[in-house]
Amino acid sequence: RHSASQGAIRRRLVAVPARARKALEVWHPAGQQSVNNPFFYSMLMFIAGIGIPVMATFTAVLGDRLHSPVLAVVIMMLVGLIFAVGVLLVSGGLSALARPPADWHLYSGAALFIFYLLSASWVIPRFGVANAIAFVLIGQLCAMVLIDHFALFGLEQYSLTLKRALGLLLMGLGVFLVVGRS
Repeated sequence: RHSASQGAIRRRLVAVPARARKALEVWHPAGQQSVNNPFFYSMLMFIAGIGIPVMATFTAVLGDRLHSPVLAVVIMMLVGLIFAVGVLLVSGGLSALARPPADWHLYSGAALFIFYLLSASWVIPRFGVANAIAFVLIGQLCAMVLIDHFALFGLEQYSLTLKRALGLLLMGLGVFLVVGRS
Protein backbone atom coordinates (compact mmCIF):
# COMPACT_ATOMS: atom_id res chain seq x y z
CA ARG A 1 0.00 0.00 0.00
CA HIS A 2 1.55 3.28 -1.13
CA SER A 3 0.85 6.81 -0.04
CA ALA A 4 0.07 9.54 -2.57
CA SER A 5 3.61 10.94 -2.33
CA GLN A 6 5.12 7.53 -3.08
CA GLY A 7 2.86 7.28 -6.12
CA ALA A 8 4.04 10.68 -7.34
CA ILE A 9 7.65 9.62 -6.89
CA ARG A 10 7.02 6.40 -8.80
CA ARG A 11 5.44 8.36 -11.69
CA ARG A 12 8.52 10.61 -11.83
CA LEU A 13 10.77 7.56 -11.83
CA VAL A 14 8.99 6.16 -14.87
CA ALA A 15 10.11 9.25 -16.76
CA VAL A 16 13.77 8.56 -15.92
CA PRO A 17 15.46 6.60 -18.70
CA ALA A 18 15.96 2.94 -17.86
CA ARG A 19 19.73 3.19 -18.40
CA ALA A 20 20.05 5.97 -15.79
CA ARG A 21 17.93 4.00 -13.30
CA LYS A 22 20.05 0.90 -13.90
CA ALA A 23 23.27 2.86 -13.32
CA LEU A 24 21.94 4.27 -10.06
CA GLU A 25 20.65 0.92 -8.74
CA VAL A 26 24.08 0.42 -7.19
CA TRP A 27 23.04 2.82 -4.43
CA HIS A 28 19.59 1.35 -3.90
CA PRO A 29 19.32 -0.43 -0.54
CA ALA A 30 17.95 -3.58 -2.18
CA GLY A 31 20.62 -3.43 -4.89
CA GLN A 32 23.44 -3.58 -2.38
CA GLN A 33 23.12 -7.36 -2.13
CA SER A 34 22.94 -7.81 -5.91
CA VAL A 35 26.39 -6.35 -6.66
CA ASN A 36 29.13 -8.66 -5.40
CA ASN A 37 32.13 -7.92 -7.56
CA PRO A 38 35.48 -7.06 -5.91
CA PHE A 39 36.78 -5.52 -9.15
CA PHE A 40 33.76 -3.22 -9.34
CA TYR A 41 34.21 -2.26 -5.68
CA SER A 42 37.91 -1.58 -6.24
CA MET A 43 37.32 0.60 -9.30
CA LEU A 44 34.46 2.49 -7.65
CA MET A 45 36.63 3.28 -4.62
CA PHE A 46 39.60 4.15 -6.84
CA ILE A 47 37.46 6.73 -8.65
CA ALA A 48 36.09 7.97 -5.31
CA GLY A 49 39.69 8.27 -4.10
CA ILE A 50 40.55 10.45 -7.08
CA GLY A 51 37.61 12.64 -6.17
CA ILE A 52 38.81 13.32 -2.61
CA PRO A 53 41.80 15.56 -3.43
CA VAL A 54 39.90 17.14 -6.33
CA MET A 55 36.96 17.95 -4.04
CA ALA A 56 39.30 19.27 -1.35
CA THR A 57 41.12 21.44 -3.90
CA PHE A 58 37.88 22.83 -5.36
CA THR A 59 36.66 23.64 -1.85
CA ALA A 60 39.98 25.28 -0.93
CA VAL A 61 40.08 27.40 -4.09
CA LEU A 62 36.43 28.41 -3.66
CA GLY A 63 37.10 29.28 0.00
CA ASP A 64 40.14 31.34 -1.00
CA ARG A 65 38.19 33.23 -3.67
CA LEU A 66 35.26 33.84 -1.32
CA HIS A 67 37.63 34.70 1.55
CA SER A 68 35.72 32.19 3.66
CA PRO A 69 36.55 28.47 3.84
CA VAL A 70 33.40 27.97 5.91
CA LEU A 71 31.16 29.52 3.24
CA ALA A 72 32.85 27.33 0.63
CA VAL A 73 32.04 24.23 2.69
CA VAL A 74 28.42 25.31 3.12
CA ILE A 75 28.10 25.82 -0.65
CA MET A 76 29.70 22.42 -1.33
CA MET A 77 27.33 20.77 1.13
CA LEU A 78 24.28 22.40 -0.47
CA VAL A 79 25.37 21.27 -3.93
CA GLY A 80 26.11 17.81 -2.52
CA LEU A 81 22.73 17.68 -0.82
CA ILE A 82 20.95 18.51 -4.08
CA PHE A 83 22.91 15.79 -5.89
CA ALA A 84 22.34 13.23 -3.11
CA VAL A 85 18.60 13.91 -3.02
CA GLY A 86 18.49 13.48 -6.80
CA VAL A 87 20.25 10.11 -6.54
CA LEU A 88 17.94 9.13 -3.67
CA LEU A 89 14.83 9.92 -5.72
CA VAL A 90 16.06 8.22 -8.89
CA SER A 91 17.34 5.11 -7.09
CA GLY A 92 14.17 4.53 -5.10
CA GLY A 93 16.04 4.80 -1.81
CA LEU A 94 13.13 6.54 -0.09
CA SER A 95 11.91 3.13 1.08
CA ALA A 96 14.65 3.32 3.75
CA LEU A 97 12.48 5.87 5.59
CA ALA A 98 10.17 3.03 6.59
CA ARG A 99 12.96 1.39 8.61
CA PRO A 100 13.66 2.25 12.24
CA PRO A 101 16.20 5.05 12.74
CA ALA A 102 19.86 4.18 13.19
CA ASP A 103 21.84 4.68 16.38
CA TRP A 104 22.63 8.36 16.96
CA HIS A 105 26.41 7.91 16.71
CA LEU A 106 26.16 6.76 13.11
CA TYR A 107 25.01 10.25 12.10
CA SER A 108 28.26 11.76 13.43
CA GLY A 109 29.89 10.77 10.15
CA ALA A 110 28.43 13.97 8.71
CA ALA A 111 30.30 16.03 11.32
CA LEU A 112 33.52 14.19 10.48
CA PHE A 113 32.98 14.92 6.79
CA ILE A 114 32.42 18.61 7.52
CA PHE A 115 35.54 18.64 9.72
CA TYR A 116 37.53 17.11 6.85
CA LEU A 117 36.26 19.66 4.32
CA LEU A 118 36.78 22.62 6.65
CA SER A 119 40.30 21.45 7.51
CA ALA A 120 41.22 20.76 3.89
CA SER A 121 39.81 24.04 2.60
CA TRP A 122 41.81 25.97 5.19
CA VAL A 123 45.06 23.92 5.09
CA ILE A 124 45.51 23.24 1.35
CA PRO A 125 46.24 26.86 0.32
CA ARG A 126 48.83 27.06 3.13
CA PHE A 127 50.35 23.56 3.01
CA GLY A 128 49.73 22.25 -0.52
CA VAL A 129 47.40 19.57 -1.85
CA ALA A 130 49.98 16.77 -1.79
CA ASN A 131 51.08 17.45 1.78
CA ALA A 132 47.52 17.80 3.07
CA ILE A 133 46.23 14.68 1.34
CA ALA A 134 49.34 12.70 2.38
CA PHE A 135 48.50 13.23 6.03
CA VAL A 136 44.84 12.44 5.31
CA LEU A 137 46.03 9.14 3.78
CA ILE A 138 48.19 8.34 6.81
CA GLY A 139 45.19 9.05 9.06
CA GLN A 140 42.98 6.84 6.89
CA LEU A 141 45.52 4.01 6.94
CA CYS A 142 45.72 4.09 10.73
CA ALA A 143 41.95 4.34 11.15
CA MET A 144 41.20 1.52 8.71
CA VAL A 145 43.55 -0.86 10.52
CA LEU A 146 42.04 -0.03 13.92
CA ILE A 147 38.47 -0.33 12.64
CA ASP A 148 39.20 -3.69 11.00
CA HIS A 149 41.34 -5.14 13.80
CA PHE A 150 38.91 -4.30 16.59
CA ALA A 151 35.76 -4.80 14.48
CA LEU A 152 34.60 -1.33 15.44
CA PHE A 153 31.09 -0.07 14.65
CA GLY A 154 29.76 -3.60 14.22
CA LEU A 155 31.85 -4.47 11.17
CA GLU A 156 33.47 -7.80 10.44
CA GLN A 157 36.85 -8.31 12.13
CA TYR A 158 40.05 -8.51 10.06
CA SER A 159 43.09 -9.03 12.27
CA LEU A 160 46.25 -7.00 11.88
CA THR A 161 48.58 -9.71 10.66
CA LEU A 162 52.29 -9.30 10.04
CA LYS A 163 51.55 -9.17 6.30
CA ARG A 164 48.96 -6.40 6.75
CA ALA A 165 51.25 -4.48 9.10
CA LEU A 166 54.08 -4.66 6.55
CA GLY A 167 51.70 -3.47 3.81
CA LEU A 168 50.58 -0.59 6.03
CA LEU A 169 54.18 0.37 6.72
CA LEU A 170 55.04 0.27 3.00
CA MET A 171 51.96 2.33 2.11
CA GLY A 172 52.86 4.90 4.76
CA LEU A 173 56.46 5.03 3.53
CA GLY A 174 55.19 5.39 -0.03
CA VAL A 175 53.02 8.35 0.93
CA PHE A 176 55.98 10.12 2.51
CA LEU A 177 58.22 9.35 -0.49
CA VAL A 178 55.65 10.80 -2.89
CA VAL A 179 55.31 14.10 -1.04
CA GLY A 180 58.90 14.42 0.15
CA ARG A 181 60.67 17.48 -1.23
CA SER A 182 63.88 16.73 -3.17
